[in-house]
Amino acid sequence: MVRKWIGDKAFYKMVIAVAIPIIVQNGITNFVSLLDNIMVGQVGTEQLSGVALANQLIMIFNLCIFGGVSGAGIFCAQFFGSGDMEGVRHTFRFKVIVGVSAVVIAAAVFLLFGENLLSLYLTEGDASGDTAKTLEYGKGYLYIMLVGFLPFAFNQVYASTLRETGETFLPMRAGVVAVFVNLTFNYLLIFGHFGFPELGVYGAAYATVLSRFVELFIVVFVTHRHKEKYRFVPGLYKTFRIPKALCRSIIIKGMPLLANECLWSVGLAVLAQSYAQRGLAVVAAYNISNTVSHLFSIAFMAMGTAVSIIVGQLLGAGDMEKARDVDRKLIFFSFLLSLGFAILLLIVSPFIPMIYNTTDEVKDLATRFLWIVAMCMPIQSIVHCCYFTLRSGGKTVITFIFDCVYVWVVNIPIAFALVHFTSLAIEPIYLAVCLSDLVKCAVGLVMIKKGVWMHNIVSAQETD
Repeated sequence: MVRKWIGDKAFYKMVIAVAIPIIVQNGITNFVSLLDNIMVGQVGTEQLSGVALANQLIMIFNLCIFGGVSGAGIFCAQFFGSGDMEGVRHTFRFKVIVGVSAVVIAAAVFLLFGENLLSLYLTEGDASGDTAKTLEYGKGYLYIMLVGFLPFAFNQVYASTLRETGETFLPMRAGVVAVFVNLTFNYLLIFGHFGFPELGVYGAAYATVLSRFVELFIVVFVTHRHKEKYRFVPGLYKTFRIPKALCRSIIIKGMPLLANECLWSVGLAVLAQSYAQRGLAVVAAYNISNTVSHLFSIAFMAMGTAVSIIVGQLLGAGDMEKARDVDRKLIFFSFLLSLGFAILLLIVSPFIPMIYNTTDEVKDLATRFLWIVAMCMPIQSIVHCCYFTLRSGGKTVITFIFDCVYVWVVNIPIAFALVHFTSLAIEPIYLAVCLSDLVKCAVGLVMIKKGVWMHNIVSAQETD
């Protein structure tokens, strides 16, 4: 019975080979994001809140890119598992087209409507801070960050393809360099050290944009320099012709993922907007808790990626029973990892907000938010792995209902109703929204057990 849930040495060696580079990259990225957040927080509460609001909008773009490349990524992992390099190249080209299109649309929307969108999060007459200053900082930060959208999109295209073909170390190395570039120039440009101009929150934006160009350069340079290692590279840009049958299949399977990530990210922004109705103190505290919780979620987030890579390749190779067995063990391992990180987060939650130069109200709220995040982290780890399991088999319509529809039909109505029609404090409202994912967790496990996701989607595809 124990062997059903716990793997042997070969299993964990395989998982570590895939997950550890992702954990290292995400861990460093999120740690630097935390330091970035702390640096901005040293400037003031309005600056911290302004950046938080801008990042809510930027998150929508980031997740849309993720969703756009994920649809083709399902095929990419299975093509690689079956040894079809031309299929991998076609999926790469599809990702490029989607990524560039998303950048153009996002830039147009944010340039035309960015200020109006940011204003939705601000409550008139808020006694917790200056809403006009918050809006100004958020708008300036957002406009600078637009410059980094294109390198971010191309980096996601390359990094996702590399991971889906089994290469996780190169994206990790590039990410590590990028975050240290970001951290260094944050220090120089936010505070104006060593003769650099003191740009405050705008300096943080410039540093992030620079780091994205550096990361892209490293990934592209190394990938194309070692064509013999990365076998999908030769002829990669020779043509952008994609077989109609494959393109149609990617769109059919991928559009629900793109729609899911877009609507899910918008849903998270709507949730944040509901919470923000309780004042700028909530905005700042929610921003702190989100940044910190991302750092403590790196293990189960990486396990989700491991599921999509390992299980996707097994499905592409046609080994269904091994895919089922490996998936079950990956989910259980992710649960155990998240439980350990949750306990650690519970312990350190009271201390991390003390680092910020903000009000005691914001610090206390952030601590309570983090306690709630920690209590719900094991639930989220299971939900996350269930999502990637369903996605690995091409069940994108189911993942759309499972992820996005659930947010809009369950999470958002709960938050909206409790914020607007009750006098409850923000903490029990946030807890109620988080605990509502228990139902999603149960439904996900039932679908995984039934095996509805076990499907090879590339065996009949034409790639010539």
